[in-house]
Amino acid sequence: MQPTLLILAAGIGSRYGGIKQLDQFGPNGETIIDYSLYDAIRAGFGKVVFIIREELRKDFEEIFLPKLAGKIEVDFAIQALDSYVPEELGTIQRTKPWGTGHAMLCAWEQTDTPFAVINADDFYGQEAFRILADFLVTNTDDAMQALVGYEVQNTLSDYGSVSRGVCDLNADETLSSVIERTKIYRQSEGDDAGQIVFEEANGLTVLAPDTPVSMNFWGFKPAVFPLVEEQFADYARANYNAPKAEFYIPTIMTNLIQRNQGQCQVFRSQSEWFGVTYPDDKPLVQASFKRLHEEGKYPERLW
Repeated sequence: MQPTLLILAAGIGSRYGGIKQLDQFGPNGETIIDYSLYDAIRAGFGKVVFIIREELRKDFEEIFLPKLAGKIEVDFAIQALDSYVPEELGTIQRTKPWGTGHAMLCAWEQTDTPFAVINADDFYGQEAFRILADFLVTNTDDAMQALVGYEVQNTLSDYGSVSRGVCDLNADETLSSVIERTKIYRQSEGDDAGQIVFEEANGLTVLAPDTPVSMNFWGFKPAVFPLVEEQFADYARANYNAPKAEFYIPTIMTNLIQRNQGQCQVFRSQSEWFGVTYPDDKPLVQASFKRLHEEGKYPERLW
């Protein structure tokens, strides 16, 4: 059975100032998603589910359906504000999506095989897709999930802070915990210039350059969905009056571990990673794709 790829593409892109999921970065106008799809198909994925907002569906269909016809099965899941929210909570008073964990849950009906989850605006590299496809095809333990991790030093932006899931690993390379840190950056001034830190209300915490972080490249078994539904219901009840609260995939995995409902194998990828958070990131990403084509990593045209 071929695994499914879920692409998180419902974000608003407030820091980027536009719909970066559909912006053009490749030498022939390719989106970042195009490269992920190309690598996923080569790795053996048999279906892709775009998790989007309803207002983006027409654009996604026009851009991706023609080029993917006959190459991979395509489906769409809509991340609506009221999806999977307990009925007793009534009307939702928020405009911001509930976050990546909720987005994953919104693809439950479209997903019946082991699956990977990725961000629409991140480039993960060919090796990462092969690693996770192999895990999803060969590992039959419904309670064992997976994560492709990257060194934090290779995932920063020169133009502002980033959000990353900071990982703590056990001796056997399974995940002990992963905590979403929403403001990670490299210090630029003073005696600590160059030091990587994450910022919280109580101050700064230093991160070692090789600290593994989640870039939201996860692998799950379908049996996880009922557990995620239960977690999100509790989260929605607790954060009903917090319009900016987000239910993250790292939260899901941490809860599974703490409740003895699952484990997570972490694979350290040597693949090149890059992504776009701010407008100034775009030229760097465009240059990276141009170089990958020139090196022969990708054909002159993907499709």
